[in-house]
Formats: sequence, C-alpha cells, structure tokens
Amino acid sequence: MLKQIQQEARQTALAAGALLRQNFSGPHQVQLKGRHDPVTESDFQSQQLIIQNLSRGFPNHRFLAEETGTPENQNSSDGCWIIDPLDGTVNFAHNFPMFCVSIAFQWQGEVVYGVVYDPMREELFEALQGRGAWLNQQPVKISEVNDLDQALVATGFPYTVIDHLDATMQRFANMVARTQGVRRPGSAALDLCYVAAGRFDGFWEEALKPWDTAAGVLIVQEAGGHISTFDGSSFNLYSSNVVASNVLLHDQILVALRI
Repeated sequence: MLKQIQQEARQTALAAGALLRQNFSGPHQVQLKGRHDPVTESDFQSQQLIIQNLSRGFPNHRFLAEETGTPENQNSSDGCWIIDPLDGTVNFAHNFPMFCVSIAFQWQGEVVYGVVYDPMREELFEALQGRGAWLNQQPVKISEVNDLDQALVATGFPYTVIDHLDATMQRFANMVARTQGVRRPGSAALDLCYVAAGRFDGFWEEALKPWDTAAGVLIVQEAGGHISTFDGSSFNLYSSNVVASNVLLHDQILVALRI
C-alpha cells in the first residue's frame, strides 16, 4: 500500500502545484480568517483537487486539512491524510513566489509518508518512514555545520504574534545575535525541507498546526535531522512549537531560544 500512497500523493501534489502556479499571477480573491490570516480562492481550489484525487484511490481514508476541516469518513481508522493545500498564503496573496503544497499520510498515529512541492521552483521533497528523503527523487541530507556562529537558520511568526510579541522578538533577537543569518521565508513546510536539504542549518517556530509540519518534519527526520520542542521535549503534531536542526546544532539552538 505504501507504494501506492507515494505514487498517488506525489501526482496529486504536482497537480495541485500546477494549479497554484497557473493562478499565481492573476488577481486573488482574499478573505480573512483572522486579523492577519488570509485565505484565497486558490487555497480552496487546491484543497478540493487534493481531496478529490486522493478520495478516488483511498475512499476509506479521512482528511485533516487546513481549509474547511475534515469533510467525510472522519471516523475511519484506515489512515489519515494531513493537508496544507497552500502553505504560504500571505506570500501567494502578495505575489511573492515562496509557497508550496504539503501532503502527509498518517497510519496508526504515525506519519509514514510526506511530500512537499514548490511549484515555482519545481522542487518536490518527499520522505518515506525508515527509507530516506529526496528532492526530485535524489537523496538529500542535513548540513554539517557545527557552530551556531556559522549557521544560517530560519523562522516564522504566527498570525497571533501580536499577543506575545515580546517573547517572540526576544527569541528572534537571540538568534540574530548568535548566528550568521536568520531568514523568514513565510512557508514552514519549505523551511523544514530546506533544513533537510542542508540549505538551512536550523529552524524554529511556534503556533503551527499539524498540516504545517506533518510532511516537513518527516522529511527532516529521514534526512538525518533532529526535531524537538523549544524546551527539548519530544515533538508531536499538536506541540505548541517546533525546532528542527542538523543535530549538531540542536543544543546550541535550544540555548539561544531560552528567554
């Protein structure tokens, strides 16, 4: 079954990405779910495409998706697809080409497959539990930077950042002072994939949802990276924050995030 999961999810991610790429330059219909939390017509179109495609091949599976929630067969125990149809909606709405499609498959409580597709760069990241991680079907691995002073790291700010701005900015300032550089691209799924590919040496963010992290976390782990929460505890999809690193820097990052 896992081979079919991979094939169907990969093709679905490519199809959803093609839709987003086609819609990217056109005018966007933007609604606000919260003060700084937009959703576009493309979020909904991409999600509909993904759910329809996967439902045909796996009619007994359920879905956990960012827009509109779980549609049908939500009591099924056969497996769960965790979907972000457009990760980086703020970027997309402003015609900033940094966004992706993220799809993960969870079986018996564990994410066993994840795919993240960046349609603007045509980069498809994926991982199978216990079998490795790939970029466009070529193996990827984490970086070997072992000194935080030489590290390039990434972060993101939650839509609710204004509610705890001081703490968020203190962590950000700590990392700016201790690293070679900090980037804030605006797509957590891609940030995680960039850690897996050795482009970033570490990543941290708070207030993410399962659809933001499910695929990317598996890709980091299968590329040899390490995942935890800010205090070093084990991460799960409902944790309130996440740290990803190349292992060598993990303890240094955790120290820098203490406030």
